[in-house]
Amino acid sequence: MRAITLTTRGAAGVALREIPRPAELPGHVRVRMLTASVNRVDLYMRDSGAGITHRLPQVMGVDGAGEVISAPADSGLAPGTRVVLYPAVFCGLCRACLSGEQALCHHVRILGEHRDGTFAEEISVPVRAVLPVPPEADPVQAAVLGVAYLTAWRMVFGPGAAAGPGRTVLAMTGGEGADLVVDSVGERSWPASLRAAARGGHVVTCGATTGGHPSAEIQRLFVRQLSVRGSTLGSVEEFRRLLRCWLDGRLLPRIDSCFSLAEVPRAFDRLDDPARLGKIAIRIA
Repeated sequence: MRAITLTTRGAAGVALREIPRPAELPGHVRVRMLTASVNRVDLYMRDSGAGITHRLPQVMGVDGAGEVISAPADSGLAPGTRVVLYPAVFCGLCRACLSGEQALCHHVRILGEHRDGTFAEEISVPVRAVLPVPPEADPVQAAVLGVAYLTAWRMVFGPGAAAGPGRTVLAMTGGEGADLVVDSVGERSWPASLRAAARGGHVVTCGATTGGHPSAEIQRLFVRQLSVRGSTLGSVEEFRRLLRCWLDGRLLPRIDSCFSLAEVPRAFDRLDDPARLGKIAIRIA
């Protein structure tokens, strides 16, 4: 089958190649991928991958949607069923999984990071990592929900909601600041995020695209009694709620552009384009 694989670091290491189809594994679903989407972590894996346990060569891509090729008889998933992939494989047995916090699984393996991902014509994942959707659901919109939208959903509906540049937030709140500040940029925006937080407020971070080592500003943290929380993905139940919101028409993902599987390197270039607005989708079938 065809897949976008990373063999060495840098743009030259990303290419469309022929690789073996995934094996039939007990408790797993084989999915024919229809669509996927590009995320900032794809560029991180291409250029560094530091701190993420993985081996090269590896199929890239974190989230996506497809249709079932084969599944265990007791799964309720018939061939042809449309599904959206939960972006991580989790054990289902550890304390985090049993409490419904699959993203905190002690053995979590995120697609396209710790194991082969979604930029391929087929993928094999455990039954618990796929969620069925109606056949009429837009596969392009479905493909972009798993990483960016699920992470945002957890950040907004988990602990609360508020975000923005420090001075603007202070002006809007009469100098009080926001109860919750969402930061997805990292080093460059971190000081403004801390200044925007109200006394006793919370700062939630889900990214470090401008660097991962900002000043801690410890004095501000303890004087204003701020709390800092990290957020990655969300639980399976949160993903179900997000999908219901989308299927009910209350959420419309913004799509910037679509590329074919062979055009993934071009899609990576588009991700870095300042004119981009919205998610970048990959059509696979």
